[in-house]
Amino acid sequence: MVSTKKVQNYVIIVAGGQGSRMKSEIPKQYLSVKGIPIIIRAIQCFLNFSTEMKIIVCVHPSYRAHMENLLKTFNLNEHGIQVTLGGDTRFQSVKNGLHLITDQEPAVVGIHDAARPFVSKTTIEQCFETARTRGNAVPCLPVNESLRKISNNINHSVNRNEYKIIQTPQCFNLFRIKKAFEQEYNTGFTDDATVLESTGETIHLVEGNPENIKITSPFDLILAEALVEKA
Repeated sequence: MVSTKKVQNYVIIVAGGQGSRMKSEIPKQYLSVKGIPIIIRAIQCFLNFSTEMKIIVCVHPSYRAHMENLLKTFNLNEHGIQVTLGGDTRFQSVKNGLHLITDQEPAVVGIHDAARPFVSKTTIEQCFETARTRGNAVPCLPVNESLRKISNNINHSVNRNEYKIIQTPQCFNLFRIKKAFEQEYNTGFTDDATVLESTGETIHLVEGNPENIKITSPFDLILAEALVEKA
């Protein structure tokens, strides 16, 4: 029987990267889309879903003061958002964020890319609810393009229906994901779900939203501005 007891929701927003592909003076997550920095838009997605969401932002040491100033500028200080330092890898950044969560009661934690400013309320709700009832949830989209696999300079087609495009927030039972992050870092950890999966857990997929793009290139910025204009 699933408990009906209220579960606290957390989200760790990972913003420790330098974003070299964007070729800008500052990391991509701090660039503005229609006057609002990408990372602020990402934070607002979760506050729009629930003002009771507890938010932790993991940043590069060089941008901690900048992040704190952004929270003041956009009047987000009242929400008790915590800013901590990221590490040399995403794994270490998430681990630093998890260290700030000391709940002894059941909780769900989402881990979200700072460069994804358009995750929908529906996606957030499905991820947190599925993680509450099943232990974890990862949003995904179908692959709409044809795929070919290249091996030893030879390529062949593969069945795109056997693949999914993975998004964030990836949500987890707090105790299970904290235990998973106690292990040593492995280069095979491509995202947070692979960390949990390495402990033997089955990953549960839920439907994401197409607008939930990860902004990594100048072209993505063009798409982001179009999405804001359309909203």
